[in-house]
Amino acid sequence: MSRTAHHRAAVVGTGHRAQMFTRALAERPAHRVAALCDPSPTRMAFHNRLLTEAGEPAATPWEPDRFADLLAKEDIDEVVVTTVDAAHDRYIVPALKAGCRVVTEKPMTVDAERCARILDTVRETGNTLTVAFNYRFNPVHEKVRALLAEGTIGEVLSVHFEWLLDVRHGADYFRRWHREKQNSGGLMVHKSSHHFDLVNWWLADRPQEVFGYGRLGFYGREAGERHGLRRAYDRAHGAAPAADDPFALDLAADDTLRALYLDAEQDDGYLRDRNVFDGPVTIEDDMAVLVRYTRGATMTYHLTAYSPWEGYRVMFNGSAGRLELEVEESRWQPPRIRITSGSGALHGDTAAEHAGGARLTLRPLWRPPVDVPLETAHEAHGGGDPRMLDALFGSVDGGAPAGFGAEGHPTATERDGALALAVGLAANRCFETGRPVGVRELVPGVGEG
Repeated sequence: MSRTAHHRAAVVGTGHRAQMFTRALAERPAHRVAALCDPSPTRMAFHNRLLTEAGEPAATPWEPDRFADLLAKEDIDEVVVTTVDAAHDRYIVPALKAGCRVVTEKPMTVDAERCARILDTVRETGNTLTVAFNYRFNPVHEKVRALLAEGTIGEVLSVHFEWLLDVRHGADYFRRWHREKQNSGGLMVHKSSHHFDLVNWWLADRPQEVFGYGRLGFYGREAGERHGLRRAYDRAHGAAPAADDPFALDLAADDTLRALYLDAEQDDGYLRDRNVFDGPVTIEDDMAVLVRYTRGATMTYHLTAYSPWEGYRVMFNGSAGRLELEVEESRWQPPRIRITSGSGALHGDTAAEHAGGARLTLRPLWRPPVDVPLETAHEAHGGGDPRMLDALFGSVDGGAPAGFGAEGHPTATERDGALALAVGLAANRCFETGRPVGVRELVPGVGEG
């Protein structure tokens, strides 16, 4: 605890996702957002409005180059990092060295060198890092973990995992900074780290070896022209060809997106609404991966970023049966993007307008299948976000955070972040070389212990 009555927090990176953390800290009496850090004064001003609307004092805005001064002069003891993925380590490392508690959005970082820097800092300081893997807190995913841990299907021998991003959510990665692998690590790192972490957690095991193929087959200029989908514009705002393009995003149509991005372009030149069928795009949109774990189980994994519906299927094959989970996050998408909340939600921040449901089926050997009752939530990310926020910062009514470091608790550490990252990095290496990659080749020591 700082010398004041509150944990003094800094939110670094004040884009769309950071809204959740700014609001959560403002709602909790033991925390106060004392500082904001971002290249854009416009975005920081937006977050200060969130604070004052919640009855909290405005935070002091800081430029990224003065982050060390921010930590010292604002007496910060808690840092939340929600920047572009490639910049996470720039703030995680000095915050750990300053003795702050650090929470970072996933992925922890985007390459092996940055990962090693973070892990070295943890070892040197004895401080720890929390990675915000919110899917661990989804009640459905917690049920899956409990069933596997109880031995309901015996020894898990293999996993098949298919994740589908629809043409609203999937396309959005190709409008913004995520489309450049140097910023995001590609979807294998930025998006699939969620899924790789879930499997690591579900199996209570570590990935050992990875093989895979990936390509850009739907988005980008060449594919867009090949499939007859490309319209001739660079970015959607002000472009006549984008007016009826189902793949275009109208930033001006939503108050939040306009305030965070369109109005902030004067600060840093960042364009949030680029043409998904134009260049440069350096990430893949269709990826197939095979992972072997240390105790012998294997996983086949496929990510598709241009599906008509969004959701996932994951099946576990065990020595005593099979467990099957299917989740429809959206059954289909209409041809024009419609913002589903006042916060400009485009993804899992709220339940999709055409959301389906979740079904978990246990198929034991020699017995009829059983539909497992589920606790489902229509809150953000299937109820994962509010449960994660309570675990990280305590409840809104003042209850303390619980379970850090406890066996089986969903909260993810820097080791969990590194293990999930390692699978994505290995997959990216495979896409380039066509050869299997050992996890320890990329992140030495992370697959041990």
